[in-house]
Amino acid sequence: MQLRVLSFNIRYAATSPFTNEKPWAERYPLVLTQLHHETRFLDGTAADARPAAAILCLQEVLHAQLVDIMNGLNKLPSSSNSSKTPADGPIWAHVGVGRDDGKTKGEYSPVIYPVNIFRLVHSETVWMSPTPDTPGLGWDASSIRILTVAVLEYKSTGQRVLASATHLDNSGVVSRNNSVGLILDTLKRVHNEWAIDDVLPIVLAGDFNSPPDQEAYLRMAASDYMYDSYDFVEPKSRYGEENTYTSFEPEKNKDEQGRIDFIWLGPKDSVCSGSQDANSKNCSSIVDGYAGLPNVFEDGVFLSDHRCVVGDVRLQY
Repeated sequence: MQLRVLSFNIRYAATSPFTNEKPWAERYPLVLTQLHHETRFLDGTAADARPAAAILCLQEVLHAQLVDIMNGLNKLPSSSNSSKTPADGPIWAHVGVGRDDGKTKGEYSPVIYPVNIFRLVHSETVWMSPTPDTPGLGWDASSIRILTVAVLEYKSTGQRVLASATHLDNSGVVSRNNSVGLILDTLKRVHNEWAIDDVLPIVLAGDFNSPPDQEAYLRMAASDYMYDSYDFVEPKSRYGEENTYTSFEPEKNKDEQGRIDFIWLGPKDSVCSGSQDANSKNCSSIVDGYAGLPNVFEDGVFLSDHRCVVGDVRLQY
């Protein structure tokens, strides 16, 4: 089963944009075009029945932006009316809620999947706080933070994948560290509840606000449960850019740039590189590719202050 995973912090629709930041109305068509390009033939609409699919994990998505994106992915008219319901089908559906109230307020971290390939068998939202079942700030966080979880089942085979998306706090060190522990506990629990014959490949994608030398990344990497897909692709085989956060003024803010958006795979030792013999151990996820996509082109309009990260994985059952 060929699976492409995208993690993209699309930047919320700011009312007071930064220098070089264009309004969402100008950025949206570019974001949508990039999503379409990266998921072409992976949305279940191709004439053949190859088991290839894409899953999109987005961050900083306000409700009106989610309406635009879901309508655009489903090739329906877009709308900026925040009271509208995001389209679920006929091509793509989403899982996720607004982080502020568990409904539509605040940023979403949605998991978006093709409905012709997957059926949703379980979903939940976990708040990154001491009260994970209800909206609220956690520890020293400056904003409410969430984890979106979806267990998706291939309609053609009945096999499953656990897809999850998150966005850790930008300022709270304690929050980021504790959030990783909560995320790991959640993924292990959901895996144990929904795995078939102990097999359930896990994908965790998102903005960690933590480069590889800081606490959130280091704790996840030390878990021996989830692994950074980037590490499974040789440097010469990675495509695109290294830094995933650029800001809207890359030349001015070089010190702020870094790799903070990740696609993690698990569980435990079931992840292999494409160069390994897939039969050498119990490989349920074989990593074939990694890419950091451009976020600005010749027109000078930044899609976002982040770059979209793409991972290509073969799922073996």
